[in-house]
Amino acid sequence: PAAVPAAAPVAPAPAPAAPLASDQRRLIVGRDISLNGEIGSCDVLVVEGTVEAKLREGRSIEIAETGLFKGAVEIDEADIGGRFEGDIVVRGRLTVRSTGSIHGSIKYGELAVEAGALLNGEIGKYTPAAKPAAAPVEAAPAAAVAPAALDPIVVDG
Repeated sequence: PAAVPAAAPVAPAPAPAAPLASDQRRLIVGRDISLNGEIGSCDVLVVEGTVEAKLREGRSIEIAETGLFKGAVEIDEADIGGRFEGDIVVRGRLTVRSTGSIHGSIKYGELAVEAGALLNGEIGKYTPAAKPAAAPVEAAPAAAVAPAALDPIVVDG
Protein backbone atom coordinates (compact mmCIF):
# COMPACT_ATOMS: atom_id res chain seq x y z
CA PRO A 1 0.00 0.00 0.00
CA ALA A 2 1.14 3.48 -0.84
CA ALA A 3 1.73 5.92 2.00
CA VAL A 4 -0.49 8.94 2.05
CA PRO A 5 1.44 12.08 2.97
CA ALA A 6 0.21 13.78 6.10
CA ALA A 7 -1.59 17.04 5.48
CA ALA A 8 0.40 20.03 6.57
CA PRO A 9 -1.39 22.21 9.06
CA VAL A 10 -2.87 25.27 7.42
CA ALA A 11 -2.31 28.56 9.17
CA PRO A 12 -5.56 30.43 9.79
CA ALA A 13 -6.09 33.61 7.82
CA PRO A 14 -5.12 36.67 9.81
CA ALA A 15 -8.07 38.28 11.57
CA PRO A 16 -9.00 41.72 10.41
CA ALA A 17 -7.29 44.38 12.48
CA ALA A 18 -9.37 46.02 15.20
CA PRO A 19 -9.91 49.74 14.85
CA LEU A 20 -6.91 51.51 16.25
CA ALA A 21 -6.93 54.37 18.72
CA SER A 22 -5.24 56.28 15.91
CA ASP A 23 -8.66 56.46 14.25
CA GLN A 24 -9.40 59.22 16.76
CA ARG A 25 -8.70 62.74 15.66
CA ARG A 26 -6.06 63.71 18.24
CA LEU A 27 -4.22 67.01 18.61
CA ILE A 28 -1.27 67.35 20.96
CA VAL A 29 0.07 70.83 21.62
CA GLY A 30 3.52 70.21 23.09
CA ARG A 31 5.50 72.19 25.64
CA ASP A 32 6.66 75.64 24.53
CA ILE A 33 4.18 75.59 21.61
CA SER A 34 1.42 78.20 21.28
CA LEU A 35 -1.73 77.76 19.23
CA ASN A 36 -4.43 80.39 18.53
CA GLY A 37 -7.72 79.97 16.67
CA GLU A 38 -10.70 77.67 16.46
CA ILE A 39 -10.34 73.91 16.78
CA GLY A 40 -13.04 71.86 15.09
CA SER A 41 -13.64 68.12 14.83
CA CYS A 42 -10.91 67.15 17.28
CA ASP A 43 -11.77 64.07 19.35
CA VAL A 44 -8.94 64.40 21.86
CA LEU A 45 -7.01 67.58 22.64
CA VAL A 46 -3.90 67.33 24.82
CA VAL A 47 -2.47 70.67 25.96
CA GLU A 48 1.11 70.76 27.24
CA GLY A 49 1.82 74.26 25.89
CA THR A 50 -0.52 77.23 25.41
CA VAL A 51 -3.81 77.21 23.49
CA GLU A 52 -6.06 80.23 22.99
CA ALA A 53 -9.06 78.87 21.13
CA LYS A 54 -12.63 77.76 20.92
CA LEU A 55 -12.92 73.98 20.86
CA ARG A 56 -16.08 72.63 19.27
CA GLU A 57 -17.20 69.11 18.48
CA GLY A 58 -14.64 67.55 20.78
CA ARG A 59 -14.83 64.48 22.96
CA SER A 60 -12.01 64.92 25.48
CA ILE A 61 -9.53 67.54 26.64
CA GLU A 62 -6.50 66.96 28.83
CA ILE A 63 -4.49 69.88 30.14
CA ALA A 64 -1.12 68.78 31.50
CA GLU A 65 0.59 70.53 34.44
CA THR A 66 2.56 72.66 31.99
CA GLY A 67 -0.51 73.48 29.89
CA LEU A 68 -2.66 76.60 29.64
CA PHE A 69 -5.97 76.78 27.76
CA LYS A 70 -7.73 80.13 27.31
CA GLY A 71 -11.09 80.15 25.58
CA ALA A 72 -14.29 78.17 25.39
CA VAL A 73 -14.86 74.42 25.42
CA GLU A 74 -17.92 72.19 25.28
CA ILE A 75 -16.80 68.61 25.62
CA ASP A 76 -17.71 65.15 26.92
CA GLU A 77 -14.78 64.64 29.34
CA ALA A 78 -12.07 66.91 30.75
CA ASP A 79 -8.96 66.28 32.85
CA ILE A 80 -7.36 69.50 34.10
CA GLY A 81 -3.86 69.30 35.57
CA GLY A 82 -2.74 72.75 34.37
CA ARG A 83 -4.61 76.04 33.94
CA PHE A 84 -7.92 76.70 32.21
CA GLU A 85 -9.25 80.25 31.75
CA GLY A 86 -12.64 80.82 30.14
CA ASP A 87 -15.89 78.92 29.72
CA ILE A 88 -15.91 75.15 30.12
CA VAL A 89 -18.93 72.88 29.72
CA VAL A 90 -18.31 69.20 30.42
CA ARG A 91 -21.27 66.97 29.66
CA GLY A 92 -19.65 64.02 31.46
CA ARG A 93 -16.88 63.97 34.05
CA LEU A 94 -14.72 66.98 34.87
CA THR A 95 -11.59 65.99 36.78
CA VAL A 96 -9.46 68.74 38.32
CA ARG A 97 -6.09 67.51 39.53
CA SER A 98 -4.26 68.91 42.57
CA THR A 99 -2.09 70.99 40.21
CA GLY A 100 -5.07 72.22 38.19
CA SER A 101 -6.93 75.51 38.24
CA ILE A 102 -10.01 76.77 36.44
CA HIS A 103 -10.99 80.45 36.27
CA GLY A 104 -14.28 81.27 34.59
CA SER A 105 -17.65 79.68 33.96
CA ILE A 106 -17.72 75.98 34.84
CA LYS A 107 -20.55 73.52 34.11
CA TYR A 108 -20.14 69.80 34.67
CA GLY A 109 -22.08 66.55 34.54
CA GLU A 110 -19.94 64.89 37.21
CA LEU A 111 -17.17 66.56 39.21
CA ALA A 112 -13.99 65.14 40.75
CA VAL A 113 -11.64 67.60 42.48
CA GLU A 114 -8.35 66.64 44.11
CA ALA A 115 -7.11 68.46 47.21
CA GLY A 116 -5.09 71.51 46.18
CA ALA A 117 -7.07 72.23 42.99
CA LEU A 118 -8.46 75.73 42.44
CA LEU A 119 -11.92 76.53 41.04
CA ASN A 120 -12.74 80.21 40.69
CA GLY A 121 -15.86 81.58 39.03
CA GLU A 122 -19.41 80.54 38.34
CA ILE A 123 -19.73 76.82 39.02
CA GLY A 124 -22.79 74.67 38.39
CA LYS A 125 -24.24 71.40 37.21
CA TYR A 126 -24.64 70.87 33.46
CA THR A 127 -28.19 70.25 32.35
CA PRO A 128 -28.77 69.47 28.67
CA ALA A 129 -31.12 71.81 26.83
CA ALA A 130 -34.61 70.37 26.47
CA LYS A 131 -35.62 69.39 22.96
CA PRO A 132 -38.64 71.25 21.60
CA ALA A 133 -41.89 69.33 22.00
CA ALA A 134 -43.53 68.04 18.83
CA ALA A 135 -46.98 69.22 19.96
CA PRO A 136 -47.76 72.51 21.70
CA VAL A 137 -47.87 72.17 25.47
CA GLU A 138 -50.04 74.31 27.70
CA ALA A 139 -47.85 76.95 29.30
CA ALA A 140 -47.37 76.75 33.05
CA PRO A 141 -47.80 79.88 35.16
CA ALA A 142 -44.64 81.99 35.19
CA ALA A 143 -44.15 81.57 38.93
CA ALA A 144 -44.16 77.77 38.59
CA VAL A 145 -41.45 77.67 35.94
CA ALA A 146 -37.95 77.30 37.37
CA PRO A 147 -35.27 79.14 35.41
CA ALA A 148 -32.73 76.97 33.62
CA ALA A 149 -30.07 78.18 36.01
CA LEU A 150 -26.99 76.52 37.40
CA ASP A 151 -27.33 74.31 40.44
CA PRO A 152 -25.02 75.97 42.95
CA ILE A 153 -22.28 74.04 44.70
CA VAL A 154 -22.66 74.26 48.43
CA VAL A 155 -19.51 73.84 50.46
CA ASP A 156 -20.18 72.80 54.02
CA GLY A 157 -17.24 74.06 55.99
